[in-house]
Amino acid sequence: MAEEREGAAFDADHQGRLDLALRASNEGIWDWWTDRREIYFSRRILEFLECGDRTAPNPFLPPHEMVHEDDRDRFASALRSALDAGGPELFAIDCRMRSGGGRWRWMRVRGTVVRDRQGLAVRIAGSMIDISRRKAAEAQIEEERHMLKTLIEHVPLMIYFKDLQSRFVVVNQKMANWNGAQLPEEMIGKHDRDIFAAEHWEEAAADEKQVMASGEAIIDKLEREVREAEGERDTFVLTSKFPWFNRHGEIKGTFGVSSDVTELVEAQKATSQLAAELAIRNQNYEEEVQLAREIQQALANSQFPAIQQNGNKLRFGARYLPISGLAGDFYEVVKISDRVAGLLICDVMGHGVRSALVVAMLRGLLEKQRRSAARPTTYLSGLNNGLQSILQRAGATMFATAFYAVIDLDAGVMRYACAGHPGAIVIDREGGVRQLCARRDERGPGLGLMARAKFPQGEIPLSKVSRLLSFTDGILEAENEDQEQFLEERLLEEVAGRSDQTLEELLDGILSKVLSFADGNHFDDDVCLLGVEVARHRS
Repeated sequence: MAEEREGAAFDADHQGRLDLALRASNEGIWDWWTDRREIYFSRRILEFLECGDRTAPNPFLPPHEMVHEDDRDRFASALRSALDAGGPELFAIDCRMRSGGGRWRWMRVRGTVVRDRQGLAVRIAGSMIDISRRKAAEAQIEEERHMLKTLIEHVPLMIYFKDLQSRFVVVNQKMANWNGAQLPEEMIGKHDRDIFAAEHWEEAAADEKQVMASGEAIIDKLEREVREAEGERDTFVLTSKFPWFNRHGEIKGTFGVSSDVTELVEAQKATSQLAAELAIRNQNYEEEVQLAREIQQALANSQFPAIQQNGNKLRFGARYLPISGLAGDFYEVVKISDRVAGLLICDVMGHGVRSALVVAMLRGLLEKQRRSAARPTTYLSGLNNGLQSILQRAGATMFATAFYAVIDLDAGVMRYACAGHPGAIVIDREGGVRQLCARRDERGPGLGLMARAKFPQGEIPLSKVSRLLSFTDGILEAENEDQEQFLEERLLEEVAGRSDQTLEELLDGILSKVLSFADGNHFDDDVCLLGVEVARHRS
């Protein structure tokens, strides 16, 4: 009897330890004799399945309805394998099971198969645990990985990772195609030396060693890629390289992004050549910034041509105030003949190098359009088509606005056209003022936005013109401390009130008035004024 009591006490103690272990692991146990319909579930599994002892279903019985239909075939296949003679000793599957409350729970099911002497499974017993939270987290991680992969594959950049020896370990499809591979897998394990000539790969490898040694990135470096294969043209990429650390902070290599700028580099080269030939003929430019600055300096010191007929002549005046070293506003007085002149004022989008480059393009295009300078519509169309073609090849989004007028002393008329620019102001002999191209249908679009754009032409007798004043929007957009802009109405009033002044006094007076109006007494945008006075000979 004592031995029985000791055995019972040992069993109870063993069961207690097992219960504690299962409770700590949050698992429940199950036991199924394969020749029976009923199954034993511990209390924890009953809690998972939200059912009682007598209502607990047996998921191992066909047709396995409590198993999710997407997991049912896998479940049935794993069970058949376990029940077959000579099958595996472990039944293991993760699947979704419907609880008594109608919810689907992810369950991790594990069981040990007990077989008879013929190898047939007579009993399977094991554990179950609810892994719904883990599966939800895994699904979220998988979705995030899919999103990241989708981004990497569709972003218009070449993306790659390299190991400590600068061999590719990950590349996106665009990077693979750029280097002549059909699939990213073809690039894995390759080095730049397998693709490029030493002229390029040695410099690239040195940069990557520097990044790994210093832990500092190299940002936006222009690289000239010289291919190893004969006959392939050089390409240019803008590359940024970064150190690649694992989650423990240990260096694993480098990763980077590159973009193809070959066409842009080639377009910039062509632009520099064109600007050097047509705008600054006596000087070869070594870099774009120097080109832009010298063009701005040339604008500030422009000399006006002499235009006259029988004692009647044109007097010109201009003011040019860039807010920085490189500006996008400029003007040009074109001498068409001794008695005919063209006046162009232009405002390029933005500031700095990009706008200065477009100014250089336009000044070069002015020379090419000289034959059509007497016809404003044709002249602006030529400038527009030339600029649009250059910007399209460069892949750049830029534009310019312009107003162009031709004063013909022979014909006694002034012809004009507008490309998205504020219309010039005409002052008549009696001091009256009005703005040309005030309506939308009298103006064309900005230069460079679309090919073959239309620019309506207007005409006015010179007998009705005493002065013409053209300007850029730096005048109109000057803001006071209440963020009110100067705009056309104030400018018209100011011009009308100065009809008795000389042209030079008029230009200086307008600048002084707008500066006193502006908050801080300074302009926030480039300012350009171009005026002309039709001086008539008196008998």
